[in-house]
Amino acid sequence: MRYSIMHETVYDYREPVSLSQQSLHLTPRVAERQRCIEHSLAITPEPAHRIDRIDNFGNPVSVLEFDRPHRRLGIIAQTVIEVSARVSNPATQTSDPWESVASRFEYRAGRPLSASCLRAAMFRVESPFVRVKSVLGDYARECFPLGRPLIESSFALMRKIHREFTFDPDATHIATPMLDVLKKKRGVCQDYAHIMLGCLRSLGLPARYVSGYLLTRPPPGKPRLVGADASHAWIEIYLPEDGWIAFDPTNNVIPDTEHITLAWGRDFGDVSPQRGVILGGGKHQIKVSVTVAPLDAAVAE
Repeated sequence: MRYSIMHETVYDYREPVSLSQQSLHLTPRVAERQRCIEHSLAITPEPAHRIDRIDNFGNPVSVLEFDRPHRRLGIIAQTVIEVSARVSNPATQTSDPWESVASRFEYRAGRPLSASCLRAAMFRVESPFVRVKSVLGDYARECFPLGRPLIESSFALMRKIHREFTFDPDATHIATPMLDVLKKKRGVCQDYAHIMLGCLRSLGLPARYVSGYLLTRPPPGKPRLVGADASHAWIEIYLPEDGWIAFDPTNNVIPDTEHITLAWGRDFGDVSPQRGVILGGGKHQIKVSVTVAPLDAAVAE
């Protein structure tokens, strides 16, 4: 499937901003099942300096520096991307028992890890937005009885989170501690992803945060609204024999052709679409609009 994506961010500042540095994760990364056909960034005002590089997780990142006063910052990312369907259905795959997978990542003197397991190990430990706590392991425990295959346990955990949590954009913000989210069982897709990551890592399993977009469908007979979509988040679990398998606890689905990957990291902080520091500005307003439009006639219908 091919999609046209427009992601627009506008900051309006009450006072002039004299200096600003911004880091953007708005360029889709290379991934196994997707190909970026076109991509551009339109930035107003024009930055004094721009560096395009690859971050520690392999994601494209653009670093911008502004050294002239401005009251508005506008960034438009436009992308045409192609996403291929999965070759196999994870629901029909087999995997080792979850505790066997976890044991492969435990430290044992003199036992080397394979290169792929070593890379995955960075996603097994605590990160700034994802805690490793016994209470998270306890929450997930019923889904992970000894001997149960990792894929089956992961499906069960995804269903549990989807069933017990309520999507509520007013319940949390990005700095809400995840243990508070667990207690309230309310939040947005970033919270769902962080909770599932915390549960998995608390059981010793590598799992990473994925930032991207999700195709949403308008009601029957209604046109697709420009700017009505939003960025999305889900997670991926590492299986030593099969690689990374994606799970979307917000929607209780396995991501396929309607999920478009931007970047992945340990948590939201590693792959925030835009973050930065400014000097001046005072109070400000931010407006973000995202449009994901299918270019395939079969999807558009």
